[in-house]
Amino acid sequence: MKNAQQQSEPQLSTALGDLKTAFAALSRDALSANTDDFLKLAKTSLERHTVQADQTLETKKKWIDARLGDITGKLGELSKVIQSIDKQRVESHGSLKGQLDKITQATNRLQDTTGELHEALASPQQRGQWGERMAEDVLRLAGFIEGVNYVKQKRLPGGPIPDLTFLLPGKQCVHMDVKFPLANYMKLMETDDDAARQSYTAMFIKDVRSRVKEVTTRGYIDPGLGTLDYALVFIPIEQVFGFIHEHDRTLLDYALDHKVILCSPLTLYAILAVMRRSIDTFRLEKAANEILALLAEFRKQWNRYTESMDKVGKRLDDTMRAYTDVVGVRTRQLDKQLDKIEDLRTLRRESETGPPHALTASSIMAAPTVQEDSDPV
Repeated sequence: MKNAQQQSEPQLSTALGDLKTAFAALSRDALSANTDDFLKLAKTSLERHTVQADQTLETKKKWIDARLGDITGKLGELSKVIQSIDKQRVESHGSLKGQLDKITQATNRLQDTTGELHEALASPQQRGQWGERMAEDVLRLAGFIEGVNYVKQKRLPGGPIPDLTFLLPGKQCVHMDVKFPLANYMKLMETDDDAARQSYTAMFIKDVRSRVKEVTTRGYIDPGLGTLDYALVFIPIEQVFGFIHEHDRTLLDYALDHKVILCSPLTLYAILAVMRRSIDTFRLEKAANEILALLAEFRKQWNRYTESMDKVGKRLDDTMRAYTDVVGVRTRQLDKQLDKIEDLRTLRRESETGPPHALTASSIMAAPTVQEDSDPV
C-alpha cells in the first residue's frame, strides 16, 4: 500500500504540473484576449478624440485667423492714421514756420511804423493831421461817405469849426473834434525817471480835462441849432485811451457830466455802427410809411377798378342776354317763316307738275300763311 502510494506521488506531481501548465496557458490566452480588446477600445477612443481635437483645433484656427485678419485691418487703419497725423504734423510745422516768418515780418514793420509814428507825433501839427487820418480810416471802415454821412470842418453859426460833423435824420447832427493834447504823454513815454513820469502823468490828465471843458465852450452842443445833446472827442491811440481811464477813473464821469464822449478808434467805430443802424432804421421806417401810403392809394384805385369792372360785367351780361334772345328766339321765328315759305313753294311746284287742275281759292286758303311775329326783337 505504501509502495502504491509512493508510486502514485510522481504521477500526481506530473498531473499537478500539467494542470498548472494548462492554467498558465489559459491565463495567458485570457490576458492576451483582454489586452487586444483593451487596445482596440483604446485605439477607437483615441481616434474619436483625435478627430474631435482636430475639429476643435480647426475651428479655433479659423477663429484665430479671423481675429488676426481684424487685427491686421485695424493695424492698417492705425498705420494710415499715423501717416495722416505725421503728414499733418509736417504741414502744421511748415505752416507754423510760415506764420512765424510772417509774425517776424509784421513785428519788424510794426517797429518801423512805431518809429515813424514817434517822429510824426513829435510835431503838434503832424499829430493833428495824423488824428484826422485815423478818424477818416474809422469812418471809411464804418461805411460813412463824406458829403452824405458827414462833412469836414464846416463852420457853425457861432464861428467855431468842428473837425467832423455827422449828419443825422431830421436835420440833426453831432460834432466831433479830433485834436487831442499829447505833448505831455509823449514826454511821459520818453522818460525813465519815476518822479518825472508821475509829473507828466498829472499834467497829461489835466490837459485831458481842460480839453473836455474846452469842447463844451465851443458851441458844439446846441439842440436849438439841431445838434444832439452831446459832442465827441476822438483819441487816436487806444493805448492813450486806456492810459487815461487807468490813471483817472473819474474822468469818464467828468466828461459825461459835461456831455462829452471820449472815443478811441474802437469805441468810435461802435458809436458809428449804432449811428449807421439808427440812420438805416429811420430811412427804412420812412420808406415803410411811403409804401403804406402807396398801398392805401393802390387800395383806393383797386376798389374803383373793381366797381368799374362790375358795371362792365353787368353790361356784358345784359348784352349777352340780348344777343342770346336775338340768336335764339328770333332765329327760331325766322326759321319757321322760312319753313312756311318753303311749303308754299313745294305746293306750287306740285300743282304745276301734278294732274291739271285749277288753283282754287280753297286750295290757297288751305295753304299755310305767313304770319307776322308779334314778339319784340
